[in-house]
Amino acid sequence: MEIDCQSVKAKLDDGSDVVLLDCREQSEWETVRIEGAVLLPMSELRGRVGELEQHRGKEIIVYCHHGVRSLSVAGWLKQNGYTGVVSMAGGIDAWAENIDPGMSRY
Repeated sequence: MEIDCQSVKAKLDDGSDVVLLDCREQSEWETVRIEGAVLLPMSELRGRVGELEQHRGKEIIVYCHHGVRSLSVAGWLKQNGYTGVVSMAGGIDAWAENIDPGMSRY
C-alpha cells in the first residue's frame, strides 16, 4: 500500500502514466509542492472524489506531509473502487530530504 519516494521519482522520470495526488491542505500546497501534482485536500475528498473518476484506471500516488494522511486517503480510495492507489511513504518531507534537498521543509 506504500511506495518510497525514490520509486515515485523513477516513475515520474520515465514518463509512467501516474497521477500524483497531494492530499494536504491549500496552505501547505502554497508553501511547497511537487511539480505536476494535483491538489485534493483530505478534508474535501468525500465531496470532490468525482474529480478522480477520469483517473480510476491509472496508478494514483497519494502524498501528504509525512505519509499519515496519504495512507488514510489511499485506503479510503481503495474502499471506493480505486484499485491502483498507493501512499508515498514519508510524504513530501521524505521527498525534500531524499529527492530535492533544495525544497522548503516545514
